[in-house]
Amino acid sequence: MSEWWTYHLSDFLLFSPRTYFRLLAAYNRAIFPAQVPAVLLGLAAVFGLMRPSPRRLRAIAILLAAAWLWVAFAFHLRRYAAINWAAVYFAWAFVLEAVLWLALGALARRPATVRPPAWAERIGLGMVLFAVFLEPLAAPLAGRGWDAAETFGLFPDPTAVATLGVLLAAPVRGRWALMVVPVIWCATTGLTLYAMKAPDFWIAPAAAALTVVLARAPRLPDATTSSS
Repeated sequence: MSEWWTYHLSDFLLFSPRTYFRLLAAYNRAIFPAQVPAVLLGLAAVFGLMRPSPRRLRAIAILLAAAWLWVAFAFHLRRYAAINWAAVYFAWAFVLEAVLWLALGALARRPATVRPPAWAERIGLGMVLFAVFLEPLAAPLAGRGWDAAETFGLFPDPTAVATLGVLLAAPVRGRWALMVVPVIWCATTGLTLYAMKAPDFWIAPAAAALTVVLARAPRLPDATTSSS
């Protein structure tokens, strides 16, 4: 019997890189043209973050809840679970995140009373822009082709990165609770992609690490709570 230190991370994969990326491509083809409204909704979230108000932040919370629910059922349960038994547990974690966004963001009786500093808002907004418009380019740049491109709201990685960006940029109640599932997913997908030797494995873990570090910055009184 081989000693545990002789194993590599790739030895624990339940599927080959080719199988995984072919799954992404098949999923993209099956849901087309859902990518177009997904990008437009991402753009709407960006505009909402640029001029935040309680009403706009509630709309963003509803959008994120819907995105996490979509990924839970359409991607994890209906697609990813076919090659990875752990996807069932990922799906339930994504459902939990959706419920938290509804409870702490969309349905909260009182809005958050503090907001992040301006520099954190800009970085968070940049993360959302990256997730919506640039992260889909990772697949073709890595040689996997456009059919494996991952879109915000439809795939887990850009959805998690955009969510972390919102948590940095917006005054949101319970943001540490909302941060747990996206951070864990970013670490999980980073390890998975690293095991598959994907050159873009670092993107989601870097976003998670940046968010955790910057989220500790002191917050300021939020003037938007008095507007609608």
